[in-house]
Amino acid sequence: MPDEPEVLGLLALMLLIDSRRHARTTNSGDLVLLADQDRALWDRALIAEGQSIVRDCLHRNQPGPYQIQAAINAVHSDAPTAAATDWRQILQLYDQLLAFTPTQVVEIHRAVALAEIRGASDALAVVETLNLRDYYLFHAVRAELLSRVSRNEDARRAFDAALALTTNPAERTFMERARNALPE
Repeated sequence: MPDEPEVLGLLALMLLIDSRRHARTTNSGDLVLLADQDRALWDRALIAEGQSIVRDCLHRNQPGPYQIQAAINAVHSDAPTAAATDWRQILQLYDQLLAFTPTQVVEIHRAVALAEIRGASDALAVVETLNLRDYYLFHAVRAELLSRVSRNEDARRAFDAALALTTNPAERTFMERARNALPE
């Protein structure tokens, strides 16, 4: 199935995700958010290969979920800095992904892009409609958005809920630090 668009999309997605592997954690194992990653650590060869596959997929004009996720990652990998990220294009791609995969998990990821374009309040309004109480990233995203609108006590409770649902040590440490850094 080497010419199957979704197989190519999955390959591109894997390459683009793997290209950031060395920047995702510090030497001591602490989590580094995408916006804070040292982009000099990203593997440019893997990015070039992944982006080339994404372009080939676009030319086929047979989109599917893996291809769209790869395109989202290609946009991220194309930005020389976090501030230069084309969030409008990412939001459009999430809108397309929702057409193929209309899940609340996709919706929460879309809300992150929405926050970058229209602000935390608009994104929080979307997040509050979701029923993902057993998904730790729901609570983590909600906590971040709440902190951006200065609802710090609510953000603390959201971080507590996220912490109760994850066992990953790096994620736990990251969220504990974020929770503890909230102003009183």
